[in-house]
Amino acid sequence: MSMQDRMKRTPVTEQEPKLRAKNFEEVCLGYDQERAIKEANRCLGCKNPKCVEGCPVSIDIPGFIAEVKNGNFEAAAKDIAKYSALPAVCGRVCPQETQCEGKCVLGIKGEPVAIGKLEKFTADWSRANDVDLTNKEEEKGKKVAVIGSGPAGLTCAGDLAKKGYDVTVFEALHEPGGVLVYGIPEFRLPKEEVVKSEIENIKKLGVKIETDVVIGRTVTIDELMEEEKFDAVFIGSGAGLPKFMGIPGENANGVFAANEFLTRVNLMKAYKDEYQTPVKVGKKVAVVGGGNVAMDAARTALRLGAETHIVYRRSEAELPARLEEVHHAKEEGVIFDVLTNPMEILEDENGWVKGMKCVKMELGEPDTSGRRRPVVVEGSEFILDVDTVIMSLGTSPNPLISSTTEGLEINKWKCIVADEETGLTSKEGVYAGGDAVTGAATVILAMGAGKKAAIAIDEYLQNA
Repeated sequence: MSMQDRMKRTPVTEQEPKLRAKNFEEVCLGYDQERAIKEANRCLGCKNPKCVEGCPVSIDIPGFIAEVKNGNFEAAAKDIAKYSALPAVCGRVCPQETQCEGKCVLGIKGEPVAIGKLEKFTADWSRANDVDLTNKEEEKGKKVAVIGSGPAGLTCAGDLAKKGYDVTVFEALHEPGGVLVYGIPEFRLPKEEVVKSEIENIKKLGVKIETDVVIGRTVTIDELMEEEKFDAVFIGSGAGLPKFMGIPGENANGVFAANEFLTRVNLMKAYKDEYQTPVKVGKKVAVVGGGNVAMDAARTALRLGAETHIVYRRSEAELPARLEEVHHAKEEGVIFDVLTNPMEILEDENGWVKGMKCVKMELGEPDTSGRRRPVVVEGSEFILDVDTVIMSLGTSPNPLISSTTEGLEINKWKCIVADEETGLTSKEGVYAGGDAVTGAATVILAMGAGKKAAIAIDEYLQNA
């Protein structure tokens, strides 16, 4: 391969924007075998691979890509399985551009290897060809409870099951998967084909999943340990409590928190005519915020037939969402009202949204985060004509678990205090990780926390 060819990544197939804006089918169709091998051949196989340093679960990236390069897709899948329980998920939703791909040396003068798309290809091939990824040690005769079946909980559960522990996952909702099923839209992460399949792989390791169990109400962590004799507990309950602006009119009909809106559509299938769980989205929607969840909510509202605006108080350059998500949203027709801040949500005589009063902003001096602080442009008030407002301003952990567990320390943000390297909390035998500890973050960082906690729990139980 010439150096010129090596500098440019192999294009990936996607649904056409006008077509996909009207359906919930997956946007990125990915690589076929020929294109995957072609892209894998761009990899330099660095002896000191920076890409691995950029991966929160430390996948042997050059190793699995070398197998793809040679057409050994089963070996590639087994290589990834040593490190990740959710490769088909990560290949789709990880922010690779700031992690593994962001460290790729080809990105200095050209385009980095499409590591995420190669992971997606490998995981999808593995699923289509029923590759057996179960590889377990002997049973250790000890029980571990995992709270929450999102990426942190599933990763911790899968890793501990591989080490021979008897693992039970407790999930509050009626479907396992956490944010993978309620938060991330179908067009980015297919539920039946991808999420359920990866959960089934974890169950094949012997992990038991009990749904409709609300820890702190159905049963407490203390009861799990004292009465049900679990030897250790991992809390991966996420951060599902939405934040609001505190502006007038936020209690109007037609105002949603993004996680409520996405749960209604993703988990309760509000986009399907045959499901009796519709969501009234209106003709014009404003999504307040600029992160990945805001993009998910906006692209979902668009697919439900609404003219959709992203309202964000900083400039486009400061949007925290992935570039790919912003690019896809723009292609599909989402309107970006940047340097715009809501001041009030207007209501009609029946209490429904009839518009949103906004002001224009300009960027001033940097704030404590290092970003330039947005300040109001005097006399710039205007009314944005919308009948639905979706607030996507972040989330925090629900305090139910921490308030019903004796001796569990939390910080001022209601996050569980846990050691960064081990996940150990202030309570012996109880570990925590993911959004319940950090506040809202990414799938892969939650997985990394689950992986670290599994290592620490194994060490703790072996020495108990």
